[in-house]
Amino acid sequence: MTFSISGLATDAVRALQAGGLDVYGNLPEVRISDGNGAPCRLCLKDIAAGEQYLVVAYRPFVTLQPYAETGPIFLHSRKCAQAKLAGQLPDILSSPDYIVRGYDASEQIVYGTGGVIATSVIPNRIAELLDNTSISFVHVRSARNNCFQCRVDRLN
Repeated sequence: MTFSISGLATDAVRALQAGGLDVYGNLPEVRISDGNGAPCRLCLKDIAAGEQYLVVAYRPFVTLQPYAETGPIFLHSRKCAQAKLAGQLPDILSSPDYIVRGYDASEQIVYGTGGVIATSVIPNRIAELLDNTSISFVHVRSARNNCFQCRVDRLN
């Protein structure tokens, strides 16, 4: 199963970079990266030490429902390009493991699909999940803090 991973929608990120409000109605917090663990969810690259970045509340779901988790994400303060990856993991996935979980078309968790998966075998787990037709997409999340890292879709 071939999959695709894209950074967040560029228009939504540009609005936040221009001072727009996050999903809680707050202005983005501005911080300076120490170069350790601030992955931008648009370009899917780590924010370099000394670079300014934004911390915002983000909900990677369209509908408000019990499984629509909201949490913090990081974004470059400067404009960067949206990542579009086919069949490969983004640079930001540098921890030893991540939570990988499947969701159905109504954005509900498909029970039994979630687990903490070693980074080296995440592509295999993604392929297994996307082979299941009841799974519409997959999230990769931090195994330590549950923060959203990226969404994975079937590549048609």
